[in-house]
This record gives sequence, C-alpha cells and structure tokens, in this order.
Amino acid sequence: MLNGPNEMKTMRVISLKTTKSRWNTGLSLSGGAALALSGLMVWSTPAAADGQQLIRERCLDCHTETGDAAAPFSRISQLRKTPEGWEMTLNRMQALRGLKISAEEKRELIKYLADTQGLAPAETRGLRYVLEQDRNHVENLENEAVAGTCAGCHSGARVALQRRSAEEWKKLVHFHMGQFPTIELIAGARDHAWFDRTLNEVAPALSSAYPLSTPEWSQWQAAPKASLEGSWRLVGWLPEKGEFDATLSAQPQGDDRYQLKITGQYADGSALEGNGLAQVYTGYEWRANLTLDGVPMRQVLAADENGETLQGRMFLRDAKELGGEIRAVKAKKGLSRLLSVSPGYLKRGQTQTLTLHGAQLSGEIDLGEGITLVKVLARDADRIEVVAKASESAGIGSRALRVGGAQGADLVVYDKLARVDVTPGQSIARVGGNGGQLAKQKVAFRAVGYAAGKDGTPGTEDDLRLGYVPAQWSLKAFDEVAQADNDLKYAGTIDAETGLFIPGDAGPNPERRMSTNNVGQLAVVATVDDGDGPVSGENHLLVAVQTFMFPVIQ
Repeated sequence: MLNGPNEMKTMRVISLKTTKSRWNTGLSLSGGAALALSGLMVWSTPAAADGQQLIRERCLDCHTETGDAAAPFSRISQLRKTPEGWEMTLNRMQALRGLKISAEEKRELIKYLADTQGLAPAETRGLRYVLEQDRNHVENLENEAVAGTCAGCHSGARVALQRRSAEEWKKLVHFHMGQFPTIELIAGARDHAWFDRTLNEVAPALSSAYPLSTPEWSQWQAAPKASLEGSWRLVGWLPEKGEFDATLSAQPQGDDRYQLKITGQYADGSALEGNGLAQVYTGYEWRANLTLDGVPMRQVLAADENGETLQGRMFLRDAKELGGEIRAVKAKKGLSRLLSVSPGYLKRGQTQTLTLHGAQLSGEIDLGEGITLVKVLARDADRIEVVAKASESAGIGSRALRVGGAQGADLVVYDKLARVDVTPGQSIARVGGNGGQLAKQKVAFRAVGYAAGKDGTPGTEDDLRLGYVPAQWSLKAFDEVAQADNDLKYAGTIDAETGLFIPGDAGPNPERRMSTNNVGQLAVVATVDDGDGPVSGENHLLVAVQTFMFPVIQ
C-alpha cells in the first residue's frame, strides 16, 4: 500500500515471492484439492470440526477458558478480524509461539473464527483494496492515530480491518514493545515518549474508532445469509487480455464451499474458460482459486447483503499486481439485469459499436436521448452487440441505458477528449529476476479519458469522466536526476499497446554510475487520439529494489 501521495521514497508495497512468466503456468484442481489464497487455505473435504473444540485442543497451552459463554477464551474472544487477519494470527502463533496445528485444522479454525468473529460488510467498506492485493493503492488516512503511529510500518487498512476490546488495543501496544523493542527509535517516534503516548493516547483512540462491539456486526450476525450457489454473469478486465464477460457457475459442496466453472469471451472475441474452487467466510467474503485459460488465478470478492452481487478483484496467483476489477450479478429467473456497456462512451456525431452485458436481457433497447439504435449485430440473453449513433446535437453527459426493465449501465456522450489520466496514479515496480529467486514486480497501466465540463476547462471538478480508453504508451525520465542517471535506459520498458511495464533486472549493473541497481524514476505517458489530435497524460513510476517481507495483509 502507498500511504499518501508524498511518500514515494518510503512506499511499503507488498512484493511477490516468485513468478516465471505472464501466462505460462498451469494448475490442475480436483474436488479435494487444498487451495492457498494470499497464503490462506480455502478448501477442505471433511466436514468442519467444532471450532471451540479445536481452540481447546490447540490453543489452551497459552490461552484459558473464561467461563463466559459470550467470550469463552482469553485473548481470542476479544478480537474480530477478516479471514486473512485470522490467518496472520495463526501464522504468528506457529512461528513465534510454537503452535502445533495441521493444515486441515488451520483451515477449519480460520473458517470458524471468520464466521463467528469476523467483520460485517459495512466494516470492510472502503478498505478492501488491501485484501484484494491492490499494491498501488494510495491511502488517504483520516484517522490521525493510525496515520501518526501505525502507518509507520503498516497500511492503515490493516489496522482498520480488525476490532478489539479496549484492553486488547492496549495489549497490542505492549506486544509491539516486547516483540520490537527498538520501535521507539524508528523515524517518527524519536521526538516523544513513544510507549507512553501510544498506550495512553493512541490505544484509546483506536478503541473508540474500532471497538469490539458494533451495531453493524450485531445486525450482520442476526441477518440471514444467502447462498451464493447458481449462475452468475461476470464482467471484468485483465492486463494484456483486456475486458471480458463470462458466466460463472457455483455449485455448492457443503460448508460454504463451491465448485466453479467459468466460460466467456474477451472483447477481441477470443474464448475464456476455467474452473476452480471457492470458500465463503462470514456470509459474504468470497475467496476463490481457479485456473483461467491455463493460468492460476485468485479472486477476492465481497457479496452484497442479499447475495445477489459480487464485486472485487481477480489477479494472477503468482503475480498479484497483475489483475483487475470484476463484478457479477446472480442470474435469477424472471429478473433482468444490465451490468455494463463497452465502451462506455460515444462521441457526438459518431457511429460506434457497443456491447451490452447483463443477465436475461430481453425487451426493447433504449440507449438514451440523442442516441439512435442503428442495428443489432448479435443478441442473446446475456450479451447484446449494437451499432449506435449519437446525433450532432446530442446532449453532453451520461444517460442510463435500458433493456426492457433492466437498468444498471451508463453511456457517456461527449464532444471532445480534453484530458487523459494514467492509473494507477502513483505506482511502484520492483526489479527482479536475473537469476534471483524474486521475480520482477510489474505494473499494468490504464488510461482514463475526460471531456471538459460546462466550464470548458479540463482539470476542473466538472470534468466528465468517459472511462477507460485505448492509448499508446511510452516512458520518459521523471526529472533531471533520472535523466542524468539514464533511468530511461535501465529501469524498465513498457508495452506500447497494453501499458504493461516490466522493470529491469535485479542486481548491481556495472554500466551504471557506482554500479547501482536498475532502479529509477520514470514518467509513464499515455497518448490518446479520438480524431481531434493527440491528448497525453502522465504519472510517476518508482522502480525500486526487491522487498523480502510478504505479510498476508501489509
């Protein structure tokens, strides 16, 4: 995670362990296979063991039973965490406290703890990027206690994705002091009595912001949990592959486990096919491993409260930075749904092919005021391809599309491309390979187009977002220092068509000044031409050395 726009020199971004090639590894999954998702095992064949009995058998060498039915175990019952958070706890107990637990028991215990002491959907909202392994997300930390103390080592999301009693927040401070006795000497902690301030000011602030008991959790515990079995319509994007739509079948296997099958196509017409396994925690936390076109992939998604939508991120198992957002709706009999339109923009006075994605799409197609449906090229229940034309006088702005009673996608009509943004806005790549065990950490860039709003000036608040647009990609030195060090030659290359940046090789380079590594600072440039001349946008890219720490949650 990137903790603020001004911390490019101290970015703490999770690096991958190993990866060999972009699309060259395969994984064969059978019904009884064990899966790992961010290190989290998410599949097992036997019925779930009793969670409390597992705690009694494996954890009471250090913890005790309290006799309180509402909080039966010391130091355990006073916490709530995500599935990944509980996995990290068990990892630490194994590494530092001598916990003896089998892989199967560990999976079952994570499931039990996440279900009974997890976080409600409302409590993870706005923080899911760290669960989804979005390594170039820039945090805006509004909680001063987190920003001033915890964010020296962790992402803010790691702190906010747990709940503790007031006493447990204080014990967490004691843990840090005992486990990391030099913590008072790190940068940002030397100008005050770190322990006293953190114990007496920061811990109470965290207890107030992230308490153990919340209305959101009580309401979620009491709410009925929907099954996620059935057929889902899925849309998304993957680096180098592009946009896709697919049908995802989830067949229940017991204990919130699902066998998955996915079939669909990319925007260029090439087929997409895969299968895998999923485990659902806390009634809505979807974690899946699947093989897509022969490539091992992972999904970290969240279902809505009604179990009718899924949203999150899918990425390569061995290169978590390579992935994209996906959304899905459940295909329910008699319920028509519209998911997206691609592309999501249409220039005034022009004719363009549009593809509408959804589930059980039937009825009249309405593209909005000022847009004429010229021709339907292809149509089935889930996908409609049309030719559309925007009139010369069509109103600038967004309009909701409809197919029969289905609505849920917007089409933007614009007059002229005014600016281009590069996303991710601030990014980090890491050198690797070159005979070492750590692979290169790449970055997949996308371009977002904007039209000027009513004020006619690009870069102001009323700019009209068109969505992702195809671009030509290039690099240049970020500043005079980067130019003097010839970073453009050594730090890496970018694919002109796809926007995939590949950093340089790891290790000292005798061709560079002082034989330094192939690190550097670059500007990533996206150039788009929609017929009125090229428009470019750029953003900063830091190419750094490898990282050797791989926490499940940074």
